[in-house]
Amino acid sequence: MKLTVDGQSVDADARPGQCLRTFLREQQRFAVKKGCDAGDCGACSVLLDGAPVHSCVVPAHRAENREVTTAAGLGSPDQLHPVQRQFVDAAGFQCGFCTPGMVVTASALDSAQRADLPRALKGNLCRCTGYRSVRDAVGGVCTTESDSAGESFGRSIPAPAATRVVCGAEPYTLDLAVDGLTHIQILGSPHPHARITRLDTSVAERLPGVHAVLTHRDSPGVAFSTARHEFRTDDPDDTYVFDTILRFRGQRVAAVVADSVDIARRALQLIEVEYEVLEPVFDPDLARRPGAPLLHGDKGTESRIADPARNLVAEVHGETGDLAAGLAAARDTGAVVEGTWQTQRVQHTHLETHSAIGWLDSDGRLTLRSSTQVPFLVRDELAHLFSLDRAQVRVFTARVGGGFGAKQEMLVEDLVALAVLRTGRPVQYEFTRSDQFTIAPCRHPMRVSVKVGADGDGRLTALAVDVLSDAGAYGNHSVGVMFHGCSESVALYRSPNKRVDAQAVYTNNLPSGAFRGYGLGQIIFAVESALDQLAAELGIDPFELRRRNVVVPGDDFVDFEVEHGDLTYGSYGLDQCLDLAEAALRRGNDALPPDGPQWRVGEGMAASMIATIPPRGHFADVSCTLVEGSRYELRVGTAEFGNGTTTVHAQLAASALGTTADRITVIQSDTDVAGHDTGAFGSAGTVVAGKAVHLAGTRLRELLFEVARRVAGAAEDSDCALTPDAVVVAGRTVELDKLVPEGPLRAEGRHDGTPRSVVFNVHAFRVAVDTVTGEVRILQSIQAADAGTVLNPQQCRGQIEGGVAQAIGSALYEEILLDVAGTVLNPQLRNYHIPQLVDVPDTEVYFADTYDELGPHGAKSMSESPYNPVAPALANAIADATGARLRRLPMTPAAVWRAASPPVSTC
Repeated sequence: MKLTVDGQSVDADARPGQCLRTFLREQQRFAVKKGCDAGDCGACSVLLDGAPVHSCVVPAHRAENREVTTAAGLGSPDQLHPVQRQFVDAAGFQCGFCTPGMVVTASALDSAQRADLPRALKGNLCRCTGYRSVRDAVGGVCTTESDSAGESFGRSIPAPAATRVVCGAEPYTLDLAVDGLTHIQILGSPHPHARITRLDTSVAERLPGVHAVLTHRDSPGVAFSTARHEFRTDDPDDTYVFDTILRFRGQRVAAVVADSVDIARRALQLIEVEYEVLEPVFDPDLARRPGAPLLHGDKGTESRIADPARNLVAEVHGETGDLAAGLAAARDTGAVVEGTWQTQRVQHTHLETHSAIGWLDSDGRLTLRSSTQVPFLVRDELAHLFSLDRAQVRVFTARVGGGFGAKQEMLVEDLVALAVLRTGRPVQYEFTRSDQFTIAPCRHPMRVSVKVGADGDGRLTALAVDVLSDAGAYGNHSVGVMFHGCSESVALYRSPNKRVDAQAVYTNNLPSGAFRGYGLGQIIFAVESALDQLAAELGIDPFELRRRNVVVPGDDFVDFEVEHGDLTYGSYGLDQCLDLAEAALRRGNDALPPDGPQWRVGEGMAASMIATIPPRGHFADVSCTLVEGSRYELRVGTAEFGNGTTTVHAQLAASALGTTADRITVIQSDTDVAGHDTGAFGSAGTVVAGKAVHLAGTRLRELLFEVARRVAGAAEDSDCALTPDAVVVAGRTVELDKLVPEGPLRAEGRHDGTPRSVVFNVHAFRVAVDTVTGEVRILQSIQAADAGTVLNPQQCRGQIEGGVAQAIGSALYEEILLDVAGTVLNPQLRNYHIPQLVDVPDTEVYFADTYDELGPHGAKSMSESPYNPVAPALANAIADATGARLRRLPMTPAAVWRAASPPVSTC
């Protein structure tokens, strides 16, 4: 088959039934990404004879004698296509995995299509940005600015990889060609709870092209957790690479390692398995009752499960003050609100699925290139699992295509490592999009009961939450999610009487894991909804009720106990956030509700607090070195997956060294290039690794001064100034390149993640609700954020907009649906509605004016926190519009209609 790809002639055979996407990638055209392979996301978009198509649903043979243009064919990093330049100038991406396809589609739009982007770009999904920056990019709006030597921080400079991302030249996990690469495919359990009684792989092993069939007989007898934290003992050891007991549908039974995915899939059909079907339990309330089927009843105390005999992964019960007395006082003088709220399963839906490639390097070391947020923690756990010295294992990432907490898990790396060690061959394992819905962990569904009371002046006298969290089949992050979710959600408010009861419970549902907000979003939904109802009953404005009850500097942080750790007020901007959000809501935005008497308009708000760093230590080692050409090499362990830390790290180093960010080469997320990095989670990339970067840059500057004084023969106390190309010593200029031979000129920085500050966010909505259909239209969306010093305003704004968009999806329509037997009913993107461009309004973003004494240059974290107050603010706005309070997410049109419509008389 002959065709032209990016202006070059290609002559290659396509396999029968092969799609154009896989054909192009086999030709090493890695600008074409895989997000769904079903025509739903647009990550694989290319131009076919000038018309944009999803290459995953175009048969490869249809490209014969035609011209295919990928993002790499539109332009190069040195010579961008005008649309690519617009995406750079508007910071029109975050993780960037969708961007090559987005750029390709945008390049073909005419003026009429650009005027109707919701329709024109409906086939291109972005999970990171919230689409405002995409609209800006297509519209030619420039929101970035040029750098300034020594003053890089505080500027909206583009990401260092921007020109490569928009051209599809920035590599992601699987964007490389490996000779002799083999592929893994999985046989999953057809039952939610079963024991393997017979497993015969002999026929599959004899199929030509199969190199191994891995089962529980190959699994190391070491229990572990897929969750990754600095201390592996934070999570329960309840998982094996392969197990004879299967606890959810789709769990690994066997894995085939073969020369191709097709061969591996054929081999799966030749595996013979017999099961003893065990009784399942899907309701966490039933699972914790006496007599329920036990999922991990065979585990001992070494597993660190709270109570395997009751299916309890973790639990907490604690009280400060006297809750009963506080509720009684509220009933006498004010009001009490009690209710139960429920949240659903949500998929992270990062467009790059979980994947890894592993091989043995020339020294025989196990090497993995993985789509992980935590390469160092994965390395350490692989060494533990396979009884290897850490020096025998290397884990690194390329750019990662989104994470949102999902890639703080070890979901593919253990199996790839086992396959490499067993076969000695390079091995690749890539989740399908359906795998993401059926076997990857989701957000914890929770049932949250709240009791809150206040006196007649609106001062809280009692606050209690009772949380039931569905861990699913394995515990992974359930301990941390439960404790964290019950912490800042309750500690945000002053009350003399508080109580927390919480349990995380095993069920035979698919596992739950880390998700943006780490439990806070679920519990804040309940607490903030209850407070809104309390404000209504007391006749107090919701903003005013918060002002009277939120913590202020000097207050203790109290949930079920008084926080005596390292959490403190590095700065405080919640008062400003409340004022900014309320003023914007009162000011309005001229958006009018639709015509018709069925439309009701309402306003709602909610507040949230989160610690800037996870507790108990979060570590980062960084080094910065002067190299030739008046440039610097910055080595840092943090992965880049749309969090923007690479940009901020370059800005921090450039500011310390009197230069511009383009002279900082960041080498990152590789266990071979940095001492240690706990990982890019808990929004720690700026306030932990960033602080270490700032320290390393500052120390290197002082070292450069010291060496320059010696080279110049100046006194030790001579004044020095650093320019992009030289050190000026007592009026004499010493070029940086003359200092390089004096080296190595290298400095290190380290931060241990303590003490920790707090971040505040306030969200407000004005909505219109159609009481006939239940449709909710967002007329105004506002978020005020206490981010401290904003190191890159457009990038930080983008983090907020992306968090808000993801939260709108969780609030209004996203849900993984299960049937009564634990089967996922909507394992495709087209049946799982993540926000499209048409769904997301432009959110007004306002920053409080604060300077955090703990963060680099006064900065705070701002990745997870914007998500948390959105759902309750929307629920409160819907309640204000309709008088109906929705207590379950998602608030679909059907749910809103049922709540808002009066019951129909049957008389």
